Amino acid sequence: MPDALEIIPSEQPIQATVRPPGSKSITNRALVCAALAKGASRLEGALDSEDTQVMLASLGQLGIDIQANDDHTVFEVAGCGGRVPVHQAECQVANSGTTMRFLTALLTLAEGEFVLDGIARMRQRPIGDLLNALQQLGAQVSSISGNDCPPVHVVASGLPGGKASIRGDISSQFLSGLLMACPYAQRPSVVQVEGDLVSKPYVAMTLDVMRAFGVDIRGADLQQFEFPGRQHYIGCSYAIEPDASAASYFWAAAAITAGEVTVEGLDRTSLQGDVAFCDCLEQMGCEVRYEPGCTTVVGRPLQGIQVDMNAISDTVQTLAAVALFAEGPTEITGVEHIRHKETDRIGDLATELRKLGAQVDERRDGLRITPGPITPASIATYNDHRMAMSLALVGLRQPGIVIENPACTEKTYPKYFDDLGRLVKLPL
Repeated sequence: MPDALEIIPSEQPIQATVRPPGSKSITNRALVCAALAKGASRLEGALDSEDTQVMLASLGQLGIDIQANDDHTVFEVAGCGGRVPVHQAECQVANSGTTMRFLTALLTLAEGEFVLDGIARMRQRPIGDLLNALQQLGAQVSSISGNDCPPVHVVASGLPGGKASIRGDISSQFLSGLLMACPYAQRPSVVQVEGDLVSKPYVAMTLDVMRAFGVDIRGADLQQFEFPGRQHYIGCSYAIEPDASAASYFWAAAAITAGEVTVEGLDRTSLQGDVAFCDCLEQMGCEVRYEPGCTTVVGRPLQGIQVDMNAISDTVQTLAAVALFAEGPTEITGVEHIRHKETDRIGDLATELRKLGAQVDERRDGLRITPGPITPASIATYNDHRMAMSLALVGLRQPGIVIENPACTEKTYPKYFDDLGRLVKLPL
């Protein structure tokens, strides 16, 4: 992959049927449940990317036996039955937030001493709320630097359990990691969410994956969760959906080029909340067709909208790219928590949109985008895969769009630019 990649505009509206790779979010949740399970599991349709490779490598360091097929889309996992085989490890998780948060909670179930660390940006990403909740359940976990960020130190002797409260407004991954560990607590446990919970569909997804592995959990309101204690996940065969966040780029490509794109494997019954990105496109004027096993977006003249994207915050950058081609401003709210992602996805996004000619009013919890004549620009990606994938879409219509560090897409979608190139027949 070159250091920078110029996107050549599509000569015609994109007409395509695509199937994105497996969901990162589901893959890493299923790997955690399968690793802890009693018995063997087979995960099909998994994602092969940096984030999932980091999770696989870390689980391997913990003694979990995982075998993959040649293209790393099928995993055979020998579950440990809740007993982590090794008693000491130092795991490097790069910039994988799911791996850091999920394994911090998982390791409290072990016996021994462990360290989790990552790249410089990971050492800036908060984890204090998760550590505090685990401490309330009796775990010995701490931020080595004392700043509530990684690296994390875990001195484990099983998770005692009890009652814990956790803020819901920073990252749903904190709650998801906590929930996946709680069935193995030594006594009944209750987890209470304080305040508003961000990215609720991701927590609902976590519960669905846990139930697929045989765990009983009470928490339909997503505010309080109860566990009887000393449960076990049961090994199973589990099929992983295509990634709905990745699908958003192809649906957006239809909107931007006035084309028609069908994404296979995702419909209204999907576990992933990001399918609701299509509702945003429909509000902007696109035609959306939901059918069993697929969803189609047909591009139409676009109008700016006002939308709370708290539940689908991984698609904020995608909608911002579409907003540049709309008539009138688009206002996005409810996403203050995305400032703590791979980069500040509000402030840094605003910087890049201004390069493209937009007037951007940055707010605490979102931004207001008023499109202007789009200008050629070299887009800084801040080592953020979603910045690269979303703003590359602008180049489908505007010449002179260059994406810096396109290889950052390896985090969740290594073949993204190959797949985009096939759609528009680019010489990538």
